[in-house]
Amino acid sequence: MTNRQHPTTPPPELVNQWLKERLLLDPLPFAHHYLATRAAQWGADVELEACCEWLKLEGHEHEHAELREARRPKPPSLKEQALLQLDTLNADLAMHGRGCYLSQIRRALEALGDD
Repeated sequence: MTNRQHPTTPPPELVNQWLKERLLLDPLPFAHHYLATRAAQWGADVELEACCEWLKLEGHEHEHAELREARRPKPPSLKEQALLQLDTLNADLAMHGRGCYLSQIRRALEALGDD
């Protein structure tokens, strides 16, 4: 057997950091799920970065950014979430015959920045 580790094996220091984080979140001793999740996320991120680097080295200047965006999309902004909830509220009210005028709220949300 070789001493060579798989490239997506987290280093012991990182596992120790995750254990400390887990204990701060919840002092119960059942950290298996948390550690497995963190290790899977870390390994997937390492693999994604390796794939992006390979694409760049092969001359695919735009594809690596597209791959990263496709595999690690940004969560919707607070503004996007609020607009979606407003649409849902409006549909629910209309479905129950209680529609109301929400366009001012929509315009106010749309005027906010996308932070």
